Order: sequence, then C-alpha cells, then structure tokens
Amino acid sequence: MKKDKKSQLQNDDSMWKGAPPESFLKAKELRNRLTNAEKILWEELKGNKFNGQKFRRQHPIGIYIVDFYNHKNKLVMEIDGGYHDNAEQKLIDFTREEFLKLNGLKVIRFKNESITQNLSFVLEKINEELLIK
Repeated sequence: MKKDKKSQLQNDDSMWKGAPPESFLKAKELRNRLTNAEKILWEELKGNKFNGQKFRRQHPIGIYIVDFYNHKNKLVMEIDGGYHDNAEQKLIDFTREEFLKLNGLKVIRFKNESITQNLSFVLEKINEELLIK
C-alpha cells in the first residue's frame, strides 16, 4: 500500500528533501554572491556561534534553495529584498513556503532592511524560534 505524497514528504528526514544534483551547483554559486543582508546575518550564524546551533547558507531543499537552514530545529530563514513585494513574487514565495511547510519545516522571513537596520531584533526572533519545540 502506497503512502500518500504528504506523508512521504513529512517522513523524509534528510537535510535536502530530494534536491536534484543541479541544485547543489546553484547553491554553491549563490553562496559566492550573498546579498549584503545575507552576509551580515551569516557572520552571526556561521561556525555554530549562534547559541551553538549549526546553520547552513544557500541550502537546497527539494527544488528550492533556501537562504539559511537549521536542520536540528527544521528552521528555514528567508531574507527578502524589495522585489518580494511584487504580486507575482509573492505567489512564488507562497508556493515555496507551502512546499517547505509540507516537508515539516518552519519558515520565517526577514526583509533586508530588518537585518541591516535592526540586527538585534532579527537575532532575537531567530532565538525565539529555536526555543520553540
């Protein structure tokens, strides 16, 4: 008896959720050209220095590449530039977020300006999400 697709996705504990090989090459390219906001946040997260948690940047999950990912807590963080306010992009973001949630992941979003202008608030929000079990 086949499991339904939703059940299969939620039970896939791998870090990549079936990401295709080309996603890994694209992720590597993206890691080499982070936005300013992504660079600022990465400085706070890299090397397990944020509460001892391991974060990955530009991490493939299924057909998507997320900005930051903490596998232990199944937490995805997306950093949104101004183009995310566009109606078409909002639909793309919604579809992407639904896929991630279907895979049992929690998604939080921050605008570039939040990181560049109020980093302590962003770090506090990330910490709050990590404490929720």
